[in-house]
Amino acid sequence: MLSDILMWNKVGRVVTLIAKRLNISPERALDLFYSSETSLRLHNADDYLYLMGDLYIVDELVSELRASGSHS
Repeated sequence: MLSDILMWNKVGRVVTLIAKRLNISPERALDLFYSSETSLRLHNADDYLYLMGDLYIVDELVSELRASGSHS
């Protein structure tokens, strides 16, 4: 699992990319991220999502939002 500092940096990069991809504020992107299954997976050491690239994680979140019908 990543150290806290590395995880915080990764989350910051992912949230920034989400905001750009969805054309929303960083605050809204942070809210979407932390209320998502993708966030739970990222913080789960058994899932290994934390090993994936930032864009892959963003794609996972966007897919999750599309599946749930809530993307803005």
